[in-house]
Amino acid sequence: MSYEIIVIGTSLGGFQALRIILKELPKDFLLPIVIVQHRDKNSSEPLSVYLQNYCDLEVIEVCDKDEILPGHVYVAPANYHLLIDKGFFSLSTDGPVCYSRPSIDVMFESAAFAYRNKAIGIILTGANLDGTKGLKEIKKYGGFTVAQDPKTAECSVMPESAIFSGVIDKVVSLESMSRFLSDVCCKK
Repeated sequence: MSYEIIVIGTSLGGFQALRIILKELPKDFLLPIVIVQHRDKNSSEPLSVYLQNYCDLEVIEVCDKDEILPGHVYVAPANYHLLIDKGFFSLSTDGPVCYSRPSIDVMFESAAFAYRNKAIGIILTGANLDGTKGLKEIKKYGGFTVAQDPKTAECSVMPESAIFSGVIDKVVSLESMSRFLSDVCCKK
């Protein structure tokens, strides 16, 4: 299977989890990675600035209508839903979903529709149920779904919810996630 996009959702404990994953990705990693991290709507410093310190790939905070390019990491801006269309992004100020804007479900659902069986959806550490519904959509359209091993999560609620729903194809420890992504995405 040849994948075209990776979407990652996280909440409580996500800064540390993302740092660990991104730090280990090779410089020649070609798939775009799109991240929704729950955070305060008044966050003053973009998450992209923080993550760039730990990543060899270019990390970008998404602007409306940005093109999706290979080998880049994209981060949802605070207080906007991030929607994925085939090849570009859209931002929305619709109301919070699962108490969150940006919402993981909103991003996952849009990625599922746009990329179908070419999408990989990953749920990481977090304290609410955001992400499970979106992973169901990714799975429905033939994409591949991954949950962080709850034993390696700072807060296990989000990955446990997804696992319990029966929608997860693979459970991967935080420490093994980068290697797993490199292996899966480099297969022909």
